[in-house]
Amino acid sequence: MLEIKNILYATDFSDMSARALGYAVFLAEQCGAELHCVHVVDEGYRYWVGFDMAAVPPPPPVKDLTDVATRQMDEFLEDRVHSTVSLVKQVLHGRPFVEIIRYARDSHMDLIVMGTHGRTGLIHMLMGSVAEKVVRESPCPVLTVRPPEQEQEEE
Repeated sequence: MLEIKNILYATDFSDMSARALGYAVFLAEQCGAELHCVHVVDEGYRYWVGFDMAAVPPPPPVKDLTDVATRQMDEFLEDRVHSTVSLVKQVLHGRPFVEIIRYARDSHMDLIVMGTHGRTGLIHMLMGSVAEKVVRESPCPVLTVRPPEQEQEEE
């Protein structure tokens, strides 16, 4: 029998991830699952530093970024997650797809829920989609939520 006891919801605080949160909350309620809301402070900037180091300001300390992300998570989840849902909030740092997969594996997640689009344009082209990488490497099933305009185009 299929049991879903732990759901990982990955967010970048975008509108698309807010859409995915609705699915994650619904599934957590229906399954009586614990919902793990995870945001990863992307340290990918280290790989995109230009040649002229003097022209690039140093990034803020990871602790400052983590503190900001923690406040954003609280604000993002407020009014979107019912008090009936058992909620775990985690702010991690590293490469998002790596940390999402690691968290899912280490915390024995049964399902990952995430939006298909966060970043767009050139950044997406250069770094690829976090969702695509998670789907390929995930230790558990992944529910990806697409933007509404994609759903309408294919009907």
